[in-house]
Amino acid sequence: MKIGLVGCGRISKTHLEAIKKLSNANIAGCCDIVEDRAKSTAEKYNIPYWTTKYQELLKEKDIDLISICTPSGLHPEHGIMAANHGKHVLTEKPMGVRLIDADKLITACEENGVKLFVVLQNRLNPSIQMVKNAIDKGRFGKVFMIVANVFWTRPQEYYDLAAWRGTWALDGGAFCNQASHYVDLVQWFGGPVKSVMASTATLARDIEAEDTGAAIINFHSGCIATINVTMLTYPKNLEGSITIIGEKGTVRVGGIAVNEILHWQFQDYDEVDRIVNNVSTIPDSVYGFGHMAYYQNVINSIINGENPLIDGLAGRKSLELIESIYLSNRQQRVVIL
Repeated sequence: MKIGLVGCGRISKTHLEAIKKLSNANIAGCCDIVEDRAKSTAEKYNIPYWTTKYQELLKEKDIDLISICTPSGLHPEHGIMAANHGKHVLTEKPMGVRLIDADKLITACEENGVKLFVVLQNRLNPSIQMVKNAIDKGRFGKVFMIVANVFWTRPQEYYDLAAWRGTWALDGGAFCNQASHYVDLVQWFGGPVKSVMASTATLARDIEAEDTGAAIINFHSGCIATINVTMLTYPKNLEGSITIIGEKGTVRVGGIAVNEILHWQFQDYDEVDRIVNNVSTIPDSVYGFGHMAYYQNVINSIINGENPLIDGLAGRKSLELIESIYLSNRQQRVVIL
């Protein structure tokens, strides 16, 4: 699999390191509008071709898949351009900052006969897989409540590193950027969302979007979820956790990348309960270890027709919820999905 990567910033390293470990894929080209960044990335990872012009990267005929690591607001535009050149599309989370743009990307991929993938790698964490399997097997019985807490810190210096950070057009706020994985997992665990009520605020950072907020989500199943997010935790990241409370079980997953099972208790025993203490991982960042396994699934999906773990429609669900959170805050009302 020949991969072209656009956007050689912060997250690209995670992609490049993951691809480097795969025996059936390599980076054929990279692109960034900052020449030094594109050139140094190519040199570091032995990438044969680099450019500052995205259109030139798309003209490379041997590239099968474009990995989009640009600011979130540009993901749909860059994905549509790739699809129009017959390239499969992989986009970092979220797949956009507006649902209308994400839908255009989905349509473009369908019309061009290419596949669309959205990187939500935390779904692949062993701890998260165990939780989802327990939900699917009915071990919780009726799920009453899901609570996600993202108590992190992002200083002003973080936002000042790039002009697009914290803007509505290209980034969104704490829900759309930093907490988007948690929004995705909450709706993945809870099922179809009925409504959401939210309040967000920009309390301490000089940005357009929110640095703090809370959302109350009602699912069609009757389950209630809350997502509490702030980038103002003193003096460093404190917690990233998800708790699921059901009639027959309670589970809490934490760690820096929801990689550690903190509490696991069910009414009925299952063989997997024996390995609960063995599935926790120790990642070195909030990105976790899921990118490599995600890329392998993407490659298998393109080459062998394997079902994609997270395609465009799956990625759309969390973006719809994020957009509804923002709409609820602006209009101070319950939003029905």
